[in-house]
Amino acid sequence: MELRHLQALVAISDHGTFSGAADHLGTVQSNVSSHVARLERQLSVPLIDRSNGRFTQEGEVVLARARRILSEVDALISDVAACKDEVTGTVRVGMIGTTARWLAPHLMRLTAERHPKLALVIVEGSTIGLEPQLASGQLDLAILNLPVPGKDLVSTLLFEEDLVLVVPSGHPLAATDRHLVLRDLSEVKLILPLPGTAFRDELDAAIKPSGITLNPSAQIDGLRLIASLTFEGYGPAILPASAIPTYLRTRFQPLAVEGLPRRRIGVAQRSRGLPSAPTLALLDLLRAIVAKSDLPDGLHTGA
Repeated sequence: MELRHLQALVAISDHGTFSGAADHLGTVQSNVSSHVARLERQLSVPLIDRSNGRFTQEGEVVLARARRILSEVDALISDVAACKDEVTGTVRVGMIGTTARWLAPHLMRLTAERHPKLALVIVEGSTIGLEPQLASGQLDLAILNLPVPGKDLVSTLLFEEDLVLVVPSGHPLAATDRHLVLRDLSEVKLILPLPGTAFRDELDAAIKPSGITLNPSAQIDGLRLIASLTFEGYGPAILPASAIPTYLRTRFQPLAVEGLPRRRIGVAQRSRGLPSAPTLALLDLLRAIVAKSDLPDGLHTGA
């Protein structure tokens, strides 16, 4: 079994077809087919159903292991380079969208300053979508909503963030100095997350003791889309404080509502295996960013 056999299998998964994998690897399709066939002979099982191009159950198991093996090889090379005081290699980090909007620029700038030979790959997604990518080895780190379930991942808290009611500056609630409580939310038609999503479950759990019902003008799957619709003028929403870009602060006002919880954002990694030197370097950069004093309003680091 050779690394190029595993690379072929991963490339097929990532690029959808044998020909797509060949293009990515800079070879011909017959070589990719030969590598996969060699694996199948060694393991005595089919890994890909040739009739539909899908991975078999055994193929999915081998694919998951192949990703981890290749990730460890990359980490080995990077760790050796780090022994020469030179952090080099690639780190693939997932980020939830509302956090990525402000965190990614900081991370890109600091990475270029401190580790110019470190390649950064950022994947935006939801917590639910990023968790399996991290567990399978497709990502090295992920910035997620906490808590992170299961035993495959471990996480540490980066910061807590206020949840606020976001309304246009001319909204009646924005024009008063009234102290808002959860019961006030029942008087506002809100763009809400879909029932059953993690953020909606969090909101429902917060308002349940008060006995009120949220009044949706629309229910949307995707926090970034909800924020975009609010900023396009389609209605108020409950959003993380950092979701409001600086240039919109004069047009939209975040209103604190007593009883809304803070959301907890952390960095997660796989519980098994040693993080590579580039991954450890990126963790240090993340900690440095959240330790700064110029974070978006509504973030709390406990520092």
